[in-house]
Amino acid sequence: MSSLILRDLFLAYPGLDRPALDIPALEIAPGGTVAVTGPSGCGKTSLIHVLSGLERASRGQVEWQGRDIEALGEGERDRWRADHVGLVMQEFHLFPGLTAFQNVVLPRRLARLRLEPAIADEAKRLLARVGIDNIRQPIETMSRGQMQRVAVARALVARPGIIVADEPTASLDPEAGAAVGDLLIELARDAGATLLVASHDTRLITRMDRVLRLEFGRLVEA
Repeated sequence: MSSLILRDLFLAYPGLDRPALDIPALEIAPGGTVAVTGPSGCGKTSLIHVLSGLERASRGQVEWQGRDIEALGEGERDRWRADHVGLVMQEFHLFPGLTAFQNVVLPRRLARLRLEPAIADEAKRLLARVGIDNIRQPIETMSRGQMQRVAVARALVARPGIIVADEPTASLDPEAGAAVGDLLIELARDAGATLLVASHDTRLITRMDRVLRLEFGRLVEA
């Protein structure tokens, strides 16, 4: 399991009169469920991207399990993320023309140039766990709620120690959103993974172990 230690994190974008992020310190215990909330434009997505290695900070350290991902080169960060992070985004980034099963295993197939039997078995198990009965169903014929369930299964198929979700329920109706939120929390706890969720969804936020609020790029513990 991966602990997070953040030190002197600062992120600025050209043309803005204030930093996107300015966080002196943050520590998150391994296996915790943490919500990051705050008004639009407060830096939630920027923080999620920096913590998952999708974006590099202007300065500072982001240490997961003793490894500073800010010190890694682009290729190394990509490999670290593929091995350790499961991403669930507001837009599902699924591929039409592929089935639910093919979408779940595609990242591992591309990374390894072949599909390991263990990954195929885990994909089938996870699709059943998230309620997708027909794993051969073309993704474009699914509802948005079903698509997000497939995206959750894809994020977890490699058994990552960190699950990062950016507004995972924002584009879903209340019933589908509640179901996806439940699945994220339950599956993260089953796997012993650290779950970080950026969200405005009050029902999801209140179920997390810890809530961090961002205001103008600065963290305020809620």
